[in-house]
Amino acid sequence: MTLLDRSRDHVLGLFRIVIGLLFACHGAATLFDVLGGPRGEVPAVAQWPGWWAAAIQLVGGALVMLGLGTRVAAFVCSGSMAYAYFSVHQGSGLLPIENGGEASALFCWTFLLIAAFGPGRWAVESALGRGPAAARERQPAVAGS
Repeated sequence: MTLLDRSRDHVLGLFRIVIGLLFACHGAATLFDVLGGPRGEVPAVAQWPGWWAAAIQLVGGALVMLGLGTRVAAFVCSGSMAYAYFSVHQGSGLLPIENGGEASALFCWTFLLIAAFGPGRWAVESALGRGPAAARERQPAVAGS
């Protein structure tokens, strides 16, 4: 087993934390006009889709960052970015470089990856005894492995 193989869960955990933080910052900027503010007008409460997208970014990003309900939160975040890409950007050109949808496409696929692989290390759900990392620790060792 190589060093990269042994550090996979740690790198995945760091990746999850950074991506969740960046996504939550987008939501906070839009909802609360902080961190450089929104790129446009602050949406009215419950306004579709801007306010809901920002709420998903803030809450979903925070959950992913913390590693709490990671797979579900990451899947919802991925779906929201797919929706954003196809409803906002796709009409301006086929490729993300043409239509300004690079961030939406990258966040969409990044969150899908996190949903598929799970939280990695340092997740709150592991500390609470839930989630895939905690389940692996509870499983008895298999002879010959």
